[in-house]
Amino acid sequence: MSLAVLLASFVTLLVVVDPVGLVPAFLSVTEGMSSEARRDIALRASLIAAAILIGAAIGGDWLFNTIGISLPAFRIAGGLLLFSIAFEMVFDVHIKRQSETAEQAVEERARNIAAFPLAIPLMAGPGAITAVILSAGRTGGNIGALVILVGVICIVCAVCYSSYRASERISKAIGITGNIVLSRLLGVLLAALAVQYVIDGVTALIR
Repeated sequence: MSLAVLLASFVTLLVVVDPVGLVPAFLSVTEGMSSEARRDIALRASLIAAAILIGAAIGGDWLFNTIGISLPAFRIAGGLLLFSIAFEMVFDVHIKRQSETAEQAVEERARNIAAFPLAIPLMAGPGAITAVILSAGRTGGNIGALVILVGVICIVCAVCYSSYRASERISKAIGITGNIVLSRLLGVLLAALAVQYVIDGVTALIR
């Protein structure tokens, strides 16, 4: 795997994941949370996404072929799940468990948000997983090239983490009203993205 191919893989993954574009979504799903909670979510999401993408680079193609899951099917499933999150954002639906303390509820919600929808499918979504699997295929089984690809994945996830950390300053700048408006608007956009995921998956299956 040449340096040019690795650079192309880095640029492709960076564009597909779009760390800067994820900031509004991060602001929306962490609305009302403390700085510490947001930092924890940002770190968790980045680590989970890195683990998923590294796993995809090492054995994603083999796993999908073994259990009979196609990338279009994965895209459809991700789109449907993402739509449920968009619905909650637009209509301000918050699921609470009465039996838990407030601290436990916040901690559980933080873990859930970090895993879904931030880590998957927003960061480690079908597009990113596809890009990683294709890049891994270009290594030709070269361990050194695969290690470098893993490093590229870690760098992209680190950039995502940095973008999430900067979101706090953005949140303070736009204020409470701005956050509310942004949350609803992005919920609609996220719903559209979810529908597009499903359409792309169905189109690929038909083809």
